[in-house]
Amino acid sequence: SLDVGVYLDGYHADAAVTVGVGDISDTGRALIRTAEDCFWAGVVAAVPGGRMGDIAAAVAATAEANGFAVAREFSGHGIGRRIHEEPDVPNYGRAGSGTILRPGMTFALEPMVLQRASEVIILEDDWTAVTADGGLAAHYEHTLAITPTGVDVLTAG
Repeated sequence: SLDVGVYLDGYHADAAVTVGVGDISDTGRALIRTAEDCFWAGVVAAVPGGRMGDIAAAVAATAEANGFAVAREFSGHGIGRRIHEEPDVPNYGRAGSGTILRPGMTFALEPMVLQRASEVIILEDDWTAVTADGGLAAHYEHTLAITPTGVDVLTAG
């Protein structure tokens, strides 16, 4: 996964994508595609007046519908003057729960999708994350802004 942060004029942005290298399995391709699909399902659920749990439920439902799981150890995050701010943006949860989405909110939505439900371990470099069971994982992230009329994906094309 390539995870890139930008700091410009006092504000942060964050984006990530998982890219297959060499010949990858059908499962690997499906996992990468599902991570992106989870992100876009979360975007659809990110409406003014909605709740963070709506996004979380959409992300988890999309992963599970494709036979995968989400990493529960990680979440997206608010973003702005600092790279990690409140609120947390979980990748699983209950629709109708959590923080109310209000215009002006900015956050990074970053589904981390696992081949199988597994614990995630951080290696000694304090950055690299791997699954405890050796299964594959994929990550997809962009920075969003809630507007009065919907959501803008700030770091996409």
